[in-house]
Amino acid sequence: MQATVTTAHVSADDGTRLALHVHGEGEPLLCLPGGPMLDSAYFLDLGGLAEHRAFARLDLRGTGESGVPADPASYRCDRQVADVEAARRHLGLDRLDLVGHSAGANLAYRYAEQHPDHVGRLLLVTPSTRGVGIEISDEARSAMAGKRSGEPWYAAASAALERVQAGSEDDADWQAVSAFMYGRWDDETRAYEAWMDGLRREEPAAAWGADGAFEPEVTRVALATLDVPVLVLAGGSDTGNPTPVLAQVAALFPQGELVVQEGAGHFPWVDDPAGFLALVAPFVR
Repeated sequence: MQATVTTAHVSADDGTRLALHVHGEGEPLLCLPGGPMLDSAYFLDLGGLAEHRAFARLDLRGTGESGVPADPASYRCDRQVADVEAARRHLGLDRLDLVGHSAGANLAYRYAEQHPDHVGRLLLVTPSTRGVGIEISDEARSAMAGKRSGEPWYAAASAALERVQAGSEDDADWQAVSAFMYGRWDDETRAYEAWMDGLRREEPAAAWGADGAFEPEVTRVALATLDVPVLVLAGGSDTGNPTPVLAQVAALFPQGELVVQEGAGHFPWVDDPAGFLALVAPFVR
């Protein structure tokens, strides 16, 4: 049964209108999208998560149904911490249970750094490591990619990955390496990837990581004292975020735990919804 989805609009501190889409009934998880700055619609129904726990997906300013801010500099990641806090106040929650996916994890890190008393638990799904200063080498990504050598598309995608790592900005190369972001590269995931491409906006994405957006040393010190349950989910086939690196992310937190969804990539709820729910539902239920 499809969960009911309701949309509310929240006024940010600077007056920007933010859209908050709530799936299901009850106290929701707040989901922060990646991309960076993708329309939160790409979360779909998170594999049917609302059957286990209501969730709210936030359209970041300038994306989805949220308004475009008067100041484009406010797209910067750290400046959107106030938007997450506005969403918390709107939901009437003393503590937020947060989901940060991919680049959205950087916003979750910064929110937890600045508002630790308002964090209940934290689910990080194939999270970016940029905001905590953990580097991912080309060698680590190539090693993950090599696990797919038996796939019919591997030779072309592997050659494209080498060109991208050498600095290629050719759209065809970047499209070819998309195969490494999924646990299965079939008609369904190809269509999903093409649909997401239509949701991307260059200006907000570029401003997201502008100078000052991240302070990894400050953030890591703060996260080391965040004594709340933290689950880091890695996709066993995610070339962008290799499992050993995400183990380092989990180790930043006093209660950090790493789980691996084998056979899944960067969007594990798309690759294998049932496998995704089996790992995250007990944590967030």
